[in-house]
Amino acid sequence: MAHAVRFHETGGPDVLKWEEAAVGDPGPGEVRIRHEAVGLNFADTYFRSGLYPVRLPDGIGVEAAGVVDAVGEGVTDVAEGDRVTYTGSPLGAYSTERVMPASHLIRLPPGISCETAAAMTMRGLTAAYLLRRIHPLKSGDTVLLHAAAGGVGLIVSQWAASLGIRVIGTVSSEEKAGIARAHGCEHVIRYRHENVADRVRELTGGDGVPVVFDSVGKDTFAGSLASLARRGLLVCFGTASGPVPPIDAMQLALQGSVFVTRPALADYIADPAERAALAGELFEHVASGRIRIEINQRYALQDAQQAHRDLEAGRTTGSSVFVL
Repeated sequence: MAHAVRFHETGGPDVLKWEEAAVGDPGPGEVRIRHEAVGLNFADTYFRSGLYPVRLPDGIGVEAAGVVDAVGEGVTDVAEGDRVTYTGSPLGAYSTERVMPASHLIRLPPGISCETAAAMTMRGLTAAYLLRRIHPLKSGDTVLLHAAAGGVGLIVSQWAASLGIRVIGTVSSEEKAGIARAHGCEHVIRYRHENVADRVRELTGGDGVPVVFDSVGKDTFAGSLASLARRGLLVCFGTASGPVPPIDAMQLALQGSVFVTRPALADYIADPAERAALAGELFEHVASGRIRIEINQRYALQDAQQAHRDLEAGRTTGSSVFVL
């Protein structure tokens, strides 16, 4: 019998329930996937807590990898037996198997395991659009990256280093500082002990950075703005500490005519051709070894509550996956 993690009310990790799930045959345009690994992402906590609206009861999780074991009518891009990965709606990745639209799937090349794919599809595609689509970064540029020892952070740092981009990373502890340095951060700021904006100015000769990548949100927003160079760009792509405060347009002018954007991965992979291009570039970097995917936490799917507690308490580094 198939199983899935579901929630019937929003709240803390305790609302997550391990339940039997009926999985039928795929309909037109659909496939049935047998999962081998499922990704754990901070965004999952937003759905569970109610920050992102859902219609209850619902499944949870947006990223997984596995094997196609049945295809519905009209499906031509994937076949039974193909290894695939995906990220995005509909919710329900925390499951042993599921039926979903075939159009969401990305076929895996031989050199990428399902476990690696589940650990990097969302994070890797996020890193891909941050570095390759959102701003014309070039070799020699310097960026500020918050949560540099996290799953996205480790991929961004390695990818940026391969492009000749200097990364100033922020972390909470000396342990995480070492991890960030080992993955390409040229400078690391321990934000509990140093003023981030002041340190960024020191490291950039007073200029600030052209781009700040901020997945933390509320707690880092002011410091991120203060770290920008004139006409710099603040990319708010996550809200781990809570939503960013309302933006005062005049404050943007006073900070040096800076820009703020709140992008969503879905808008950078909605076009199949662009998604394939970003995924292809990501897979090539990982297969070549230029980007190492660090899976530092593994959980059974039944232990979703504990996984969410660890994630929200900041006890994780790199990527986390559920293994089946």
